[in-house]
Amino acid sequence: MSSGDASTAGAGYGDGTRAVRAGLPEPVKHEPTLPGPVFAAHYHLPGEPTGPYAYGRDENPTWSRLERAISELEAPGEDGVETLTFASGMAAISAVLFSQLRAGDTVVLPADGYQALPLVREQLTAYGIEVRTAPTAGDAQLGVLDGARLLWIETPSNPGLDVCDVRRLVEAAHAQGTLVAVDNTLATPLGQRPLELGADFSVASGTKMLTGHGDLLLGYVASRNAGLMTSVRRWRKIVGAIPGPMEAWLAHRSLATLHLRADRQTANALAVAEALRGRPEVTGLRYPGLPDDPSHKVAAQQMRRFGCVVSFVLPTRARAERFLDALRLVDDATSFGGVRSTAERRGRWGGDAVPEGFIRLSVGAEDPEDLVTDVLRALEESAH
Repeated sequence: MSSGDASTAGAGYGDGTRAVRAGLPEPVKHEPTLPGPVFAAHYHLPGEPTGPYAYGRDENPTWSRLERAISELEAPGEDGVETLTFASGMAAISAVLFSQLRAGDTVVLPADGYQALPLVREQLTAYGIEVRTAPTAGDAQLGVLDGARLLWIETPSNPGLDVCDVRRLVEAAHAQGTLVAVDNTLATPLGQRPLELGADFSVASGTKMLTGHGDLLLGYVASRNAGLMTSVRRWRKIVGAIPGPMEAWLAHRSLATLHLRADRQTANALAVAEALRGRPEVTGLRYPGLPDDPSHKVAAQQMRRFGCVVSFVLPTRARAERFLDALRLVDDATSFGGVRSTAERRGRWGGDAVPEGFIRLSVGAEDPEDLVTDVLRALEESAH
């Protein structure tokens, strides 16, 4: 952390204070609190190429502020945590996988993780890397961990919302020299801190709840291990998977409301889940915040907020589509984590092992009474 940083990294502040002030520079008279984006392909560089900024593919002051801010949220009060931002969540995922794995290595992926992981699996296999998969629930990845170079965890899983015990998996992995990366997209650092749970990498798509407005693509990787991050940084430089300065600035601006959005959306998600609980047409209801959810016990031990995603199954594809058509406050759209509620029938994409009537509902920041009323009304209307 630079001496010119007015961050809250070393202080015992709460989530709200930290989110509002994370990554801000020291105040300068007549300058904005959060300086605007720096648009630069190159910088003045006389003499030897030393110093923090030389070329726009390598570093940018706008990224630097955002990266400091995310580090403060991922590991409050710690020095030595490094964050690198990327053009998208997939760019961040790819950077970890392809910077750490070589031909002949083995990687363990979740069988029920993010839908793009099968595409990554194809590429890993083409590079001579053995890929093993197992479900998230029940810590099943432990059963295929032997000899792996890297374990990839996604908890809660998307879209099934299963949860694994991160501490348990990390302990088993580290005992045999296996690195651990946790996809923390759904939880965000305000819901779960993988580095505190022992993971080597915390990886996320900033497109989702972290920024929360559905208006930018972003990803990041955070780690305490400088050596590991050197190879991730090198991969970013080689591939050029860098964020635009405007996206980075918008993301940093959006962090200031993360705690407000996370609290509201988490509370709303629980209200919607509780309203769906007694509906006869709803099966397979999942939300880690429900006390009787299969994931709740483990989630409560490692999560501080349970996220904004609720999933459930309606009897048929047609019923699910009628339900989505009948919603007025919930947009039919993919992705999740935004302040405006969205929902979709996940089976329309293929690739997810879910029933045709499976609904992933991302609960936004609307008034909870209005959301519950809209969802229940749409269920009633979709019955006919």
